[in-house]
Amino acid sequence: MTGALQERVLAYLRAHHVMTLATQGPAGPWAAAVFYASDGFTLYFLSAPATRHATELAAHARVAATIQDECADWAAIKGIQLEGEARELHGEQAERARAIYAEKFPVLGNADQAPAPIAAAFARIRWYRIVPDRLYFVDNSVRFGHRDQVIPAD
Repeated sequence: MTGALQERVLAYLRAHHVMTLATQGPAGPWAAAVFYASDGFTLYFLSAPATRHATELAAHARVAATIQDECADWAAIKGIQLEGEARELHGEQAERARAIYAEKFPVLGNADQAPAPIAAAFARIRWYRIVPDRLYFVDNSVRFGHRDQVIPAD
């Protein structure tokens, strides 16, 4: 992977906010949109532990996710497809996730000052981390179906 491609992918991750997380469980595949924050290629998100995606990743850590722009022209499609391992975080790792997330979403930096519904939800959530082992950057502006493979180093 070139340094330019790596920086382009990292900038894309920093500039976007929502990923679609795909999990697998006894009822079959599932997808859920979640807000995320990134540190390098590592993605952090929060969720209630009783959600379908959280219970499924607790049993099967292997996940896939996409992050993409909303567009109406196929030639404008850009985004990320990835696969990797997702885990619930505890202790210092959860606090680190919270700090990284708060940098991107300042309203969560201080739960005491967040709007009441967000503060109430924040009290019930858990922190999760996805470490991708394979990632593709899709860019149809190069040509239809063009994607570059990225092997994350972190």
